[in-house]
Amino acid sequence: MAFQMLVNIIIAVIWTFLQNSFTAIDFLFGYIIGIIILYILRRFLIFDFYMNRVWALVKLVMIFIIELIKANIDVVKIVLSPRLNNQSGIVAVKTRLESDVEITLLAALISLTPGTISMDFSADGKTIYIHALDVPDAEEMIDGIQNSFERAIMEVTK
Repeated sequence: MAFQMLVNIIIAVIWTFLQNSFTAIDFLFGYIIGIIILYILRRFLIFDFYMNRVWALVKLVMIFIIELIKANIDVVKIVLSPRLNNQSGIVAVKTRLESDVEITLLAALISLTPGTISMDFSADGKTIYIHALDVPDAEEMIDGIQNSFERAIMEVTK
C-alpha cells in the first residue's frame, strides 16, 4: 500500500513538471491520473488496490460519526427525561478481530461513543466488557457493534 501511494505521488509530481505549472490543482489532477493508472495496472500485476482501503477507512469514519450522533441523541434523552427509565448494564462482546491493534481500535471507538465505555478484556483478549447507560436488549447491542464497528475495522485492516 505504501509503495502504491509513493508511486501515485511520483506520478503526480511528474505530471506537474510536464505541465510546467506547479499549482495544487495540477498536482491533484496528476494524483487522480496516478490513481487511474494504478487501477489499470491492478489487472496486470498482482496487488491490492490501495484506494479500496482508503474507501474502507472513509466508511469506518462515517459509521463512527453516525453512531456518535445517535449515541448523543440517546444520552440527551436519558439526561432530559424526568424519570430514570434507563437500564444500564455490562455486556460481554465476543469479537472476531485478531490483532491487538484491531481490538484496541474497537475498544477506543466504543469508549468514544457517549453512553458506553470499554471496561475490561478477557484473558484471551477476544471478549470486551462494555458498560452502557441503556441496554434494553443486550443481543441487539452486541449485533450492532459486530455489524458496524467490527465489520468496518476488518475491511480496513484486511
